Amino acid sequence: MAPIAIFSGSAHPALAEEICARLRVPLLPTRLKRFSNDCMEVQLQANCREQDVFLVQPLGAPVQEHLVELLLMLDAARGASASRITAVIPHYAYARSDKKDAPRISIGGRLVADLLATAGADRVLTMTLHSPQVHGFFSVPVDHLHALDELAQYFQRYDLANGVVVSPDLGNAKSAAAFARKLGVPVAAGAKERMSDTEVRISMLIGDVAGRDVIVLDDEIVSGGSIVELLRHLREHKARSIRIACTHGIFAGAATRRLAAEPDVLEIVCTDTLPIPAEKRVPKLTVLSIAPALAEAMRRINTGESVSTLFHPEPTAEDNVRPLRA
Repeated sequence: MAPIAIFSGSAHPALAEEICARLRVPLLPTRLKRFSNDCMEVQLQANCREQDVFLVQPLGAPVQEHLVELLLMLDAARGASASRITAVIPHYAYARSDKKDAPRISIGGRLVADLLATAGADRVLTMTLHSPQVHGFFSVPVDHLHALDELAQYFQRYDLANGVVVSPDLGNAKSAAAFARKLGVPVAAGAKERMSDTEVRISMLIGDVAGRDVIVLDDEIVSGGSIVELLRHLREHKARSIRIACTHGIFAGAATRRLAAEPDVLEIVCTDTLPIPAEKRVPKLTVLSIAPALAEAMRRINTGESVSTLFHPEPTAEDNVRPLRA
């Protein structure tokens, strides 16, 4: 395979640096310039010709800024004669916009997928899409990872003899069931109806949580409204303890403080698909690294190995990572 070249946008350089450290290759410099008319220009400041280029850029706030920056990086890599360009997008923000459920609305998930391919992406590496059908919006290959192994490994440190995994809604129940199997515990789910972007209603809880140690699993937490509504039902059903887990810790506004203020919430666990600023890090928050999984997936893409086997029992991604040619 071609030598590897890894660049990072401004969204999450710390994650890109950790990925490069695990692959034992340098993180190559990127220059972002903003003109007086507010337009951006991106320059990849290292050779890309005939290189296997990876561009690391989650779509976190400000999402539109980071999206345009990624599109410009893709265009720059293509113009620099890269042999292949992979957009590494740990959090694909527009995955929520996956259907036309009201008149005259855009389907952002599909549009952004088209933009990425048009800009120059030959493939996409992402993690835990909010809606699995978004995978089908892409006209280029997509490697869709999940963080269930990382989350399960963390929670296995606790006594789970009386544990149960609870999904806030039925749409996430399949992932919650897979997570519960990894932990060897039963699963329950809430029947959720979304009233607005920040308001939800859970009409009932399906499954037994009475006297149990609950791990709430969601794909992402934004405002925390779904979790707060679910907590009310868990209290009514006499859950013994509650921990919260998610892949994408978006935590808009005061979400972490809001959840940490709930007295029966013992812990909030997320991964670092998005950067968590210092002002949002509360004592109850634990952030797990997904750099080992992304690094191993990138190594396999570069060497032409199967990425799907990452989901089968085998040595951990951290143990398997081998250095690549810089």
